[in-house]
Amino acid sequence: ETSASYTDSSDDETSPRDKQQKNSKGNGDFCIKNIKQADFGRREIEIAEQEMPALMALRKRAQGEKPLAGAKVVGCTHITAQTAVLMETLSALGAQCRWAACNIYSTQNEVAAALAEGGFSVFAWKGESEDDFWWCIDRCVNVEGWQPNMILDDGGDLTHWIYKKYPNMFKKIKGIVEESVTGVHRLYQLSKAGKLCVPAMNVNDSVTKQKFDNLYCCRESILDGLKRTTDVMFGGKQVVVCGYGEVGKGCCAALKAMGSIVYVTEIDPICALQACMDGFRLVKLNEVIRQVDIVITCTGNKNVVVREYLDRMKNGCIVCNMGHSNTEIDVASLRTPELTWERVRSQVDHVIWPDGKRIVLLAEGRLLNLSCSTVPTFVLSITATTQALALIELYNAPEGRYKQDVYLLPKKMDEYVASLHLPTFDAHLTELSDEQAKYLGLNKNGPFKPNYYRYGSTSTHLSGDTLWHPA
Repeated sequence: ETSASYTDSSDDETSPRDKQQKNSKGNGDFCIKNIKQADFGRREIEIAEQEMPALMALRKRAQGEKPLAGAKVVGCTHITAQTAVLMETLSALGAQCRWAACNIYSTQNEVAAALAEGGFSVFAWKGESEDDFWWCIDRCVNVEGWQPNMILDDGGDLTHWIYKKYPNMFKKIKGIVEESVTGVHRLYQLSKAGKLCVPAMNVNDSVTKQKFDNLYCCRESILDGLKRTTDVMFGGKQVVVCGYGEVGKGCCAALKAMGSIVYVTEIDPICALQACMDGFRLVKLNEVIRQVDIVITCTGNKNVVVREYLDRMKNGCIVCNMGHSNTEIDVASLRTPELTWERVRSQVDHVIWPDGKRIVLLAEGRLLNLSCSTVPTFVLSITATTQALALIELYNAPEGRYKQDVYLLPKKMDEYVASLHLPTFDAHLTELSDEQAKYLGLNKNGPFKPNYYRYGSTSTHLSGDTLWHPA
C-alpha cells in the first residue's frame, strides 16, 4: 500500500497544529505531519507522473503561454500523489495555489510533505479531527494579503466555508470548479435558491470524468477496498448495492464477475431498468437485509442504511460506502451505550449488539475506495486533466460568457481530455474527410456529438425540470 509504511507508524502524536515546521528554503506557510518525509513523497509523485500522461502533455503544451498566470487557486481535494501532479501542473501553468484536504483520512502525509517542500501552502494530514478539517480550510482562505480568484472543490466544503465565513470574497472569484456528485448537488441547490454568485463548472458530469472516475474506477477499486480490509471471498456471497448510477454500475459489474449474487436498490426507474437488463435483481433494502453478506451504498443520498436496517443485519455482515459523503450509512445511530465498538484494524470496526451479533463497518461509513485502498492513477489522470481545463476555461472566459449558474465543461474540452489520453494505448484515431464532415454537418476537429448525446450513460439531473409531470 502506498502510504501505509510512513503514515501509520507515526510515533509522534503531537498535533501538526502545535508544531512549527519550515521547509529547506525557510518557508513555513503550511501545516502537515512531517516535512522530513518530503523525499519519499517526491518519489511517489514521480511515479504518479508516469501514469498521468495527459497532465504532463498539458504542462508541455501550455507552459509557454501560461494560461493560469495571475490565477490564485484555493483548492480542497484529496491530497495524494495524483492530485499533487495536478497541483504542480496548475503551478507550471502560472497559478498560485493554497490547498486543504477534502477528506480527513485520505491524505498521504509524505506527499503533503513533498508539496510543502516544493513551496506549496498545504494544510492537511492523515487522521484530522473534524475541528482540524475546518481549521485547515480556514488557513487556506483566510490569509493576509492574498485573495483567491478561483475555487477547486471536491465535495463542496470549501465553497460552503467561504459562503458562511467570507461571502465578500466572491467579489474577486471568477469561478468554482467542482468534481463530486455531492458538491455539484449543493451548487445546484444554491443556484435554484438564487444564491450562487459566481459561475460554477460541474466536472463530475463531464462524460470522461463520469465514465472513468465513477464507472471504471469503482469497477477496479471496490474489490480491492473490501479485500484489504476484510479478506472476504466474493464467490457466492450475497451483496446488495444501493444505487445504480455510474458508481453502482461499476461495483455491480466487478462483484458479478467474481461470482457474487448481487441485488440492487434504486429510486430512478431508468437506472432500475438498466439494472434489470444487466441481470441484477431489483429489490427494496428491507426485503434482503436479513440475508445479505455485504451492503454497499453508492447513492449520494443520506440515511440510506438506518439503524432499523443495521439492527436486522445478520452476524458478520460487512457495511461500507462508495458514495462521496459519509451520510449514506447512519453511523451516528450506532454510537449508543448498548452497542460495543471494537477497532479491529485501521479502518475496520466491529459493532457488537447485546446478543453477540456483530457487523463489520468499514472506514466509519466514509468513502471506502479512498480510505482503504488506492484508486488507479490513470483514472485520476482523466479527472485531473478535466479539472485543469475547467479552471483554464473559467479563468480565461470573456466577461459574460458564463453567468451565475452551473455549467458543464464544453464538449470540445471533453474531447480534448480524451484525446490527450489516447497515446497511452497507442490508439490511432480516424480523421473525417471533408466530404464526410460535410455530410454529417460537423467541423472536422469536433465537437463530434450533440450536447444531448449520452455515450451509453444516464445522468438524471442535467435536463432541468420538464413542463409536464406524470402523476
